Amino acid sequence: MQISRLKLKHQILLIFLFSVIIFSIMEFYSYYSFYNLTQNRAANYGNKIIEQTSQKINSVFNDIKVSTKIAVDNKKIQEFTIADDDYKRSFDIGTYVIELMEYMRSFNSYVNGIVINDNQGRRVHSTGNGDIFYSKQYEEFVSTYKNDSNSVGTGQFTTLLKDEKTGSEYFFYIAPIIESIGGVQFSQRTGYCSIMVNTEKLKELVQNTELTPNSTLYILNSQNEVIVSNNTNFRGILYEDILSVDRNRLTNGVKTTINDEEVIVQEKDLEQADGWRIVSIIPVQELTTDMYAIKNISIIAGIGIILSMLILGYFFLNNLTRPVMGLIADMKKIGKRDVGFRVKVRSTNEVGVLAYDINSMIDKMEEMTSNIFHTQASLYESELSKKQAEFSALQSQINPHFLYNTLNCISSIGLEYGSKEIALITSSMSKIFRYSIKKDDLVMISEEIQCIQAYLKIISIRYENKFDMEINVDEKMLEMKTPKMILQPIVENSVYHGLESMDAGGTLRVSGHLDANGDVCFQIWDSGKGIGKDELESLKAKLNMAFSERVENSFVGNSIGISNINNRIQLLFGEGYGVGIESEIGYGTTVIVKIPCM
Repeated sequence: MQISRLKLKHQILLIFLFSVIIFSIMEFYSYYSFYNLTQNRAANYGNKIIEQTSQKINSVFNDIKVSTKIAVDNKKIQEFTIADDDYKRSFDIGTYVIELMEYMRSFNSYVNGIVINDNQGRRVHSTGNGDIFYSKQYEEFVSTYKNDSNSVGTGQFTTLLKDEKTGSEYFFYIAPIIESIGGVQFSQRTGYCSIMVNTEKLKELVQNTELTPNSTLYILNSQNEVIVSNNTNFRGILYEDILSVDRNRLTNGVKTTINDEEVIVQEKDLEQADGWRIVSIIPVQELTTDMYAIKNISIIAGIGIILSMLILGYFFLNNLTRPVMGLIADMKKIGKRDVGFRVKVRSTNEVGVLAYDINSMIDKMEEMTSNIFHTQASLYESELSKKQAEFSALQSQINPHFLYNTLNCISSIGLEYGSKEIALITSSMSKIFRYSIKKDDLVMISEEIQCIQAYLKIISIRYENKFDMEINVDEKMLEMKTPKMILQPIVENSVYHGLESMDAGGTLRVSGHLDANGDVCFQIWDSGKGIGKDELESLKAKLNMAFSERVENSFVGNSIGISNINNRIQLLFGEGYGVGIESEIGYGTTVIVKIPCM
């Protein structure tokens, strides 16, 4: 169904409903866009916090590595691991080594203890908790790293060691001691340096991270053990749900559900410890708490605007369509030739102005019709010459015929479409009327073409562009002269008698050219049903009959327009000019108008 076929009030109602739907969609889209933007910004904030924390931890681990590197490269410590003289080892070198380890501990608060072991199992340590270093559990734990071929050249951070006696958890940085002082074991591994990392200090660093109140931050080793966390309830353990999340997506944050709660999980690798990483778990609800007030305000504002649009739409629809419907009803009465009836002016807006203009037009039309009839009577009663009287009578018949058809057209359009089309038709009619009442009998061809164009505008609205209509006149002819109103009645006949009965697809073509003799020829062709052979012959006979007989018969019949035009042309220019007609059933009709070049 075409929207243009709907009544005006239904079209306006559709526009308001469409506006409400579009606004509602935009409202929902804006809310969810803002909601997602808030989450993304919060996730970016969490990512920055994790980045800062990872930089601090990387700095701590790097300091431990540097301190350990200084220790294992120290000449005295290397001598300690290869010395055979126990006295020299204990009192000469050992004292220095212990002082060096004490200095390292005091210099770096993240170092909780240092142990130097040689290949013979001898050791020296500096720690606040030395019991763990002498336990069999520690020896078994460290031996796996001493025998690991991957740790021959470089150090590595260990997994967690849980003290069976105290329940405390430790992890270490173990680096090999490679002899580089030129002894018999040059470039060989002579021992190990074990650094016990202060987990309490790491825990303080994590706990001081500024996340949301219930967020959790973990430092995980390569075995997914929690080294430290700001949540003591999950110390040493991690949700299996987190481990199942695709790690490639964790860098930018992944929304998931843990313990029936929506959270955003993010991960950052630690550069100074292979396989180690920081994982944060931030509840989504805490990220969007500030959204609740905005959401409620947005919903209330959206509902208020929608209700306002509906109320305003109702009043607008009622105030616009009511006078239009009244205007259409009045136009129906005018179409039925209710003499003396005038359109009621129901408002002061554009519809009211249109009603006022229609009333003025009707007044002028009735005045014109009255003047035409009075003029016609006076012409017949006057003692003017016969040809001048006949010419004036024929001229006076055209305008009432055209006014009648046009008035019916206005009524039909007003019923179907409303004010816009009525305004356009009124404008076109005004141009035609102004042209038709010009005092000049001869006008420029360009003026006659403009009259046809105005009429075709009316027809295109009346029949909803059902027909193709075109005008093709040689530009050299536009400044030439022609009798007034000789083409429009023929075009009108082509529409009403040729194309009107067609459903769609009809064509109307108006063309003009100069023939071989230099005369002006117009052709009006329509693709309508055509004229039967008998009727065509009758029409041609009427055009060819004696002049007095044509005048007498030109006042009756459907072909009044063509007969009058033929009579007018021959009165002005003689028998050699006039109107010809050709037609065939199923192939349309062609009317040819010939006048001299002027």
